[in-house]
Parts: sequence; C-alpha cells; structure tokens
Amino acid sequence: MTIPHALWPSMLPADATFTRDLVAVSAVGNTVEFADGSTRLCATSGLWNVPLGFGNPAVAEAVDKATRDASYLSLFRTPHRYAEEAAEALVALANPLNYSRVIFSTSGGAANDAAMKLARQYWWHRGRTSRSLVVGLTGSYHGTMYGSHALSGDELLQSVYSVDRRSVRHVSHSDDGEELDALMMREGDRVASVVVEPVLGSGAHALSDAFVSRLLALREKYGFLIVADEVATGFSRTGRMFATDTWAAAPDVLILSKALTNGAMGAAALLVGTRVATEFVGGRWTFVHGETQAGTPACTAAIVAVIDELRRIDAETVTRELAADLSRLASRLASDGLVSEVTGRGCFVGLGIRDSEGGTLSGAEVLRTVSIIAQNGVLVHPGPSAIQLIPAYGFDADELLRVDSAVREGVSQAREMTS
Repeated sequence: MTIPHALWPSMLPADATFTRDLVAVSAVGNTVEFADGSTRLCATSGLWNVPLGFGNPAVAEAVDKATRDASYLSLFRTPHRYAEEAAEALVALANPLNYSRVIFSTSGGAANDAAMKLARQYWWHRGRTSRSLVVGLTGSYHGTMYGSHALSGDELLQSVYSVDRRSVRHVSHSDDGEELDALMMREGDRVASVVVEPVLGSGAHALSDAFVSRLLALREKYGFLIVADEVATGFSRTGRMFATDTWAAAPDVLILSKALTNGAMGAAALLVGTRVATEFVGGRWTFVHGETQAGTPACTAAIVAVIDELRRIDAETVTRELAADLSRLASRLASDGLVSEVTGRGCFVGLGIRDSEGGTLSGAEVLRTVSIIAQNGVLVHPGPSAIQLIPAYGFDADELLRVDSAVREGVSQAREMTS
C-alpha cells in the first residue's frame, strides 16, 4: 500500500489524499489561496485563530522584530521582559480586579491540562486532598492532550487511548444546571473545579443565563474553582472582550489561546484570579508546570500587538455590528428552510443542517457539505450535524453575501446528493 504523503493532517482518516485545490499555499486578509491557483473566502477566521485577518501587518512586524532582537528566551525559573509586558497587558485587558497572574502555555489543550493541575494543587496544599475531581460539560471540547482529552465531553476515542477519566465527571449544560446541581449534592466536597466553555466549540451552543447563574451559586455553596475555557470565545468573539465579562462574577481561571496571537504563533495563557494566586504566593508553593516554547519573545510580542490592534479597531463595537449582520444572514437561511436551527453567540454562529428527509447528518455527511460549500468558494467549519460561521472581524457586506450564496448552494447540492 502506498503512503499518501509525508504530512499526516489532523482529524482525518490516515488514507486521506488531497488534490492541488485543497493544498493551501498562502493566506492574505480573509482569503486563502491554493496550489491550483484558486482562492476561497475563509469564514472560520482560520479555525478561530485569525480574527484580525491573515497577515496582519502590526502582528507580523512585532513577531519579526522579536525574532531578530531575542530569538529565544525561556520562562524556566527566570522571566524576560517580553513576557512581563504581555502578562501585564492581558491582566489590564481582562480586568486586574479579576485576575492577577498569567501562566503562559503553548495551546488550548496544554493550557487545559495546566488548569486541571493548578486546581488540584490548590486544594492539595490546603489540606483537601480528596478534592481532585474536575467537572466538564457533555459535548465540550478542550483539546486532545491526555488531561484535556479526558476533560473533553465529545466521544474522541478516549477508551482506545486509555485516557484516564476516573477523576473527571461530565454533566449536561442544556438543563440549566440541574445535573450539575445533582452531582454537587453527591460529590461536591470532592470537586476541585468545573470547566466550561461559554459557547461550546464543537456545537456552538451558548450556555444559558440560568446555567451560569446556577454555576456561580454552586461555587458559593461548595467552594470549587470555576475555569472558563475561552479559547474559542476570547478577544471579542461574542461581542464582549471575553464572554465571561457578562457574568455576575468572574471565573477563577480564564484560559485563552487561538486569537491570542492572531494565529502568528502557537500560544496560550491562563489568567489566574486573586483567590488562587494569593494562596500560591502566601504559601510559597511551586506550580510544577513548564513548556519549552511557552511565552517566548515572539509569542508574547504577538500578544501585545494583538491587544493593541483590538483596541485600535474598537473590537467590541466592530464585532457587535458584525454579529447583527450574521444574525440576519442566519435568520434568512432558517426562514428559507436551508438550516434547521441557529445556535451560538455574536460572531460565533452554528447552523444546524438536516438531510432531505429531515434527519440529522452523520460526521461524514457534514464534512461532505463543508467540502461542497468550499467548492462554491467559502470555507466553513464542521460541527455535529451543523456548520459553523466564525468570520474575521473585518468581513464586509460583499463577503457576507458570498458566504450566504455559498452556504445556500452547498447545502442544496448536498441535500440533492442524499435524496
């Protein structure tokens, strides 16, 4: 059997092959160019990573300067000024009343691993060694490192990989917190943290206000830490700088990645609230976590540049206006019978799709629909029986019309193939 190519892409069968029209060669603005010379409009912000558009000059220049001035500096047992400036900028952006320390990581998955460790150590040092359970949501996605893979609530072959889930629990988010409440009644004194995505990345389902209210109330009652995984929702994706800015109280840990560097560098960050940070400082505890490429000069220079750019464009105003346009687009698709439901929040929209007989789509059928939409000139993201629209913040009216047209044509063609 012939091996298709040296490159082994993520989340596809190992025998997958790619024609030239599927091999990307460059990306500028909101457009991706492929090896055959064709171009497609990217309506996924490069997998959530590029809200400021591909090749943002300010970010590129910041990374270039950092790689020339300080090609590599480590955060192992020593600081450097690039990371100090980025940490200060992140705390200022997220509100220093809520967060006081920053731990740099390399990806959302690795950052979720770190957050699980941080919560367990917090309770261990406080003499509550039984508080080791971490609770996540059914249908959530937090990554595929061993810790984050266990925490992810989707079925992702965890049993095949012998992922240890004995210290992880999953509850529904769609019942306004009833299952979470029941779990706490049984095991609340053993729960170290509850980890939630404000909008679930794999399904674009936003947590209800009732769920968030109950989550916060249960924290008051049982004392567990709340970790907000804002890898997908951070940096104004939902209309506020962080989705949790609308909560009545802040989480104890905020996880950021993806848009953190506008996709220029692999990076993530944990913003640690005062409750946790004060205990670690007061106890002189060492958090045993380190990643060689975390918080390098290039990564942290990119973070500062992204924050400056978000402020320059007034990202919250821009995204609220774009969200209104997206909502109208989605509503038209729904009223015309092209999509069965609209989920998500702000500039993170899920479009439910049914087959010609009204049934849910398999994963393969969703991927085929995404492929047909791409053939019509627009890149969208697959979800469970749905597609997702996650446009960059600079999308204009003409680009939204192109998205509308490609989705309509793609869904119609896909339905014809299944009828």
